[in-house]
Amino acid sequence: MSNTQKNTKRKLFGTDGIRGKANTYPMTPEMALRIGKSAALTLKNGKKYPKILIGKDTRLSGYILETALTSGICSMGSDVLLVGPMPTPAIAHLTKSLCADAAIVISASHNPAEDNGIKFFSSKGIKLPDEVELEMEKHIFSTDICAEHISGNSIGKATRIDDAPGRYIEFAKSSVNNINLSGLKVVLDCANGAAYKVAPMIFRELGAELVVLNNTPDGLNINDNCGSTHLDVTKAAVLGHNADIGISLDGDADRVLIVDEQGKEFDGDHVMALCALSLKEKGMLTKNTIVGTVMSNFGLEKFCKKNDMVLVRTDVGDRYVIDEMLKNGYNFGGEQSGHIIFSDFNTTGDGIITALQILKILKEKKKKLSQFTDLFEKTPQILLNVKVKQKPPLGSISQVKKVMAESETKIKGKGRILVRYSGTENICRVMVESIDNALLDKISKELENTIKKNLA
Repeated sequence: MSNTQKNTKRKLFGTDGIRGKANTYPMTPEMALRIGKSAALTLKNGKKYPKILIGKDTRLSGYILETALTSGICSMGSDVLLVGPMPTPAIAHLTKSLCADAAIVISASHNPAEDNGIKFFSSKGIKLPDEVELEMEKHIFSTDICAEHISGNSIGKATRIDDAPGRYIEFAKSSVNNINLSGLKVVLDCANGAAYKVAPMIFRELGAELVVLNNTPDGLNINDNCGSTHLDVTKAAVLGHNADIGISLDGDADRVLIVDEQGKEFDGDHVMALCALSLKEKGMLTKNTIVGTVMSNFGLEKFCKKNDMVLVRTDVGDRYVIDEMLKNGYNFGGEQSGHIIFSDFNTTGDGIITALQILKILKEKKKKLSQFTDLFEKTPQILLNVKVKQKPPLGSISQVKKVMAESETKIKGKGRILVRYSGTENICRVMVESIDNALLDKISKELENTIKKNLA
């Protein structure tokens, strides 16, 4: 199955906000100023002058964008609430907690420090729908964001919210009813990112014995050989410290990957299987349904059927998972990459809350995490990231289209393929899944080589 991006008509927004190299278009202070003005015009929430919350991760370039966005918003007569470096899910929660009309997160998630991004939440802490982002783009590239009419006491002001970390810490602990985690030794990799301060406090306050890694950000070391994109660091620490579990967050802490006490990885599919089964046993899994994506392993689908659950698939991107959950009243979903959404607690993927739910299961069942390793058998899968210079529609490249069609024919009834562009990077992602290992290897290499030849 192939999947071209939904956002081909957009100038700025991808699947997760606006991203680019810091201080290079579109991540320049000049553009951020226009984005701030556009946000004040678009995200009114029924008010003349909305109140907009701004948070960020630990990238050095965050100062540039935070200041420019604040200037743009205030120049339109709206007020800004500044919370500083905080996890993306914390900002989603604080938007509601502080009764803000919208929120902006300055982060490029798991990307390296030289990148940055700007993404938005509505007043309900939910990522904006496509049509609202398109409306923002119209304002950004138009002349109607001129602010000469704002003057005197109509100009907005910025206020720093000093108790923001404490609000999120208490909220996260309440998601597990302040369970006592004493007796569990936990390795926590903060990726030198947005959770560097609040995450260790949460786990320590709940009584866990903690080994903290990468919690000394310097503006340039976020995701640098650490965090969920470099899981070997957590694996080595778990084995070296004889820990019960390893928790590895990404730069903005909206996703998490887990390592058991034997150093084996639990990806998002494994986490969803374990958490969904626990919720179902308690009668708390709405409609006995998990919302996953087209990237979720077929083994998860078979696991759901075996346990009288349903796996509903969406396009890739946690925003599409959340949209499906909201539309049909589901309360649990996520992605293989580690974005896990417990909508009973938060409105977006939350790495810390997900890790807490796993720890709660271990305490309740009095088991080691490795005892859940074989919940389901994964269908063999190859995931490839092919760097590309541009991202034209895949169907418009004749040779790529031809090889994709041939691959679909070869694998029919034996597996599936997914070829799509990343929404945030110049990468074409290739996923091939099959019970036939020889076919799996052959098709993945053919697709990789064809994409390299035509797009790289």
